Amino acid sequence: MHPNPVFHTASVAENLAFARARSFGILAVSAAEAAPMLSHVPFVLSEDGRVADLHLVRSNPIVRALKAPLAARLAISGPDSYVSPDWYGVDDQVPTWNYVAVHLTGVLEPRPQEELAALLDRLSDLFEERLLPKTPWRSAKMDAGALERMMRMIVPVRLRIEAVDGTWKLAQHKEAEVRLAAADGIEAAGIGVELAALVRLMRQV
Repeated sequence: MHPNPVFHTASVAENLAFARARSFGILAVSAAEAAPMLSHVPFVLSEDGRVADLHLVRSNPIVRALKAPLAARLAISGPDSYVSPDWYGVDDQVPTWNYVAVHLTGVLEPRPQEELAALLDRLSDLFEERLLPKTPWRSAKMDAGALERMMRMIVPVRLRIEAVDGTWKLAQHKEAEVRLAAADGIEAAGIGVELAALVRLMRQV
């Protein structure tokens, strides 16, 4: 997270809405005397934003470490791009990177295996709904035995969210014409990830 408070003005509701719209992030758990353990995961955020439900493959090191609840963070990244100083149209600027990221911090806990089927259905429903008018995929389409074998390999977990923080680094600390010039430069260059979304945010801020 960038430390400048000007990039942290989004409300908790805005940050949660961003996380919910993405529904995919990097789960980070610290291990004693070792590098943090990371896992890239889809998740379902509750309506009140207090919990994120997800699943992990049983052989994941995070699962093996999860004998008791652990402090954890879910990092959700959004659109990002390199920003050339030439795009600002003013002198004495330096290269930078604009991006959006939200961190959900809290306590990760294992959930009963009996909750897994419902969690998987909630996850697939969340993403299948975005593909309408495609006929949504349902787990009922699978052979019951095959589904059961796959489910034995994964476990449900829950992040109880205690803190929400977001960095929306969109050049909002610069004059409007300078920021908008940089947005034009990003759009014209066509580099980075999800540039249309980043440009739209920079123009709206």
